[in-house]
Amino acid sequence: MLLEQDAPSHSGTPEAALPAVWSWNEWDPLEEVIVGRLEGATIPPYHVSVTLNVPSFTGRLHRLVAGRRYPKWMVKRGQAALDNLIRVLEQANVKVVRPDQVPHHRSFGSPLWSSKGFCVACPRDGYLVIGDEIIETPMAWRSRYFEGDAYRRLFKDYFRRGARWTSAPRPQLTDEIFDYNYTIPKYGEPLRFLTTEFEPVFDAADFARAGRDIFVTRSNVTNEMGITWLERHLGDRFRIHRMPSKCRNPMHIDSTFLILGPKRALVNPDYLDMDALPPVLKDWELLIAPRPDPVDDIMEKISMCSPWTSINVLSIDEKRVIVEERQPSLIKAFKDWGYEPIPCDFIAYGPFGGAFHCATLDTVRRGPKPEGL
Repeated sequence: MLLEQDAPSHSGTPEAALPAVWSWNEWDPLEEVIVGRLEGATIPPYHVSVTLNVPSFTGRLHRLVAGRRYPKWMVKRGQAALDNLIRVLEQANVKVVRPDQVPHHRSFGSPLWSSKGFCVACPRDGYLVIGDEIIETPMAWRSRYFEGDAYRRLFKDYFRRGARWTSAPRPQLTDEIFDYNYTIPKYGEPLRFLTTEFEPVFDAADFARAGRDIFVTRSNVTNEMGITWLERHLGDRFRIHRMPSKCRNPMHIDSTFLILGPKRALVNPDYLDMDALPPVLKDWELLIAPRPDPVDDIMEKISMCSPWTSINVLSIDEKRVIVEERQPSLIKAFKDWGYEPIPCDFIAYGPFGGAFHCATLDTVRRGPKPEGL
């Protein structure tokens, strides 16, 4: 942990230290980051919210193995990928902090449902950092209900050192929040969602930050009530822009729209509806990502994620970006766009729920407070 007296300067002078938590966007120089962990990882129990949110092959497989611990060989490969990422971050002089281990395999529940856990591979999903505030989100997967326990030690330390710490209303996650008749809509059919408007639910990974402007997709884990709750919580100092998705079973904006710098973003042309963009993006430079390169690896075949997590990159600053080393087309594109891509082998992390952006939560990025805040 950074101690206050050792924290880096915000204004360039030793007297002005950054707060314990300070991150307004996706591109300011990264100084501290939470990285997930895999110990005790458990395959989420069978539920419509899981099975219909993953690729079809993985969904069929999930029905057979739901609720079991991940095989040791998968965890070993996933841990090697995680070690690769931590090494890259530390070589870039980024401070890495970790959540605690928790017993994901134990059953828990409410009076109306029961579940086992999942893992803490993806801190991006459950926590949204806005400036000096950590917002715990009301995630829609029952298996993630107590995931926050792994982060309590970190968040209490951030709070003691001055960070604001907020939690959205804890969801009930009763059957009313799920549409059990949901089927993935075919192309040409109207988009519909697995979650209802029974109560606010949202994953932080459905939001992308650019200072006062925050972009969001309505998805199978983020409903309109959840978006409205965050709008009211943040108030009129922030502008939340809805991004229509063309993905048939949308979940998380960071395989669709990745902000790389001021008014510059990487986009997935298959998922982002380019004809229905919010007006604020009219003067943005939108970089069209190349199609994902095929990867011949069993971990890619059983990934919980779309191949488009190829664009799930993590920016160290406005020039350096961590990219999957098995995506040569994207690496070349980044070089052509003037970036310094840092290749990293991370493909084995997919079965645990994500890639670089998912596996991290930036808590300190050196940069000024946006104008108007």
